[in-house]
Amino acid sequence: MRPGGFSEAVEMYLKTLAVLGGGDGPVAAAAAAERLGVSPVAANEMLRRLTAEGLVAHEQRRGFRLTGQGRAAAWDVIRRQRLWERFLVDRLELAPGDAMSWACLLEHATVPQVLDALDAFLGFPPTCPEGQPIPRSPGDPVRRPGPSIADSEPGASLRVDAFDDTDAEVLAYLHSAGLPIGAVVQVTAVGPRRSVFSVEGPSGVVVLAREVAATIQATPVTPPTA
Repeated sequence: MRPGGFSEAVEMYLKTLAVLGGGDGPVAAAAAAERLGVSPVAANEMLRRLTAEGLVAHEQRRGFRLTGQGRAAAWDVIRRQRLWERFLVDRLELAPGDAMSWACLLEHATVPQVLDALDAFLGFPPTCPEGQPIPRSPGDPVRRPGPSIADSEPGASLRVDAFDDTDAEVLAYLHSAGLPIGAVVQVTAVGPRRSVFSVEGPSGVVVLAREVAATIQATPVTPPTA
């Protein structure tokens, strides 16, 4: 049995519901399927299984929501992942994308005693390398509040505050494109129906699909005067 008492697949679904739903909100099966890279049918089957096991509740026409038991399990695995990411980036100096991939493996095999020791060793960091909070109880937030690049208009100057995506490839791409946490960018163009966003950062112009732009949380800033 794994440290959290659940299989890796179950932990991934619970974590996904927590992140997409902000902890309390319902999540459509299709949204969970897209984030996990599985078919909507497979996601719906697993979510209904978790509902039968009391980890998830189904709300008609709204989606699936974590129960108290499911929330506690989700918070536990999120804490494990984000602490390992912090260790791998800060102490071993791995690239964020690589650290996320390794953390996703380590999170499923870390017993509570090791996790508590790791947390203390790191000095109880408030956030992971993606800028998202590290929860230590089911009441703590798992997602940083705030708008995303997809909410902005052409000409807006923004500071990248956090990434809300668990895809290691996407994270690696954003860093290689010059969009790390703390970067100040300007939205130079927005495509038809807000399908794509062009932003200019320290390393030049980067074109982002709306789905990716929506996962980059950014705060408006006043551009420097000439």
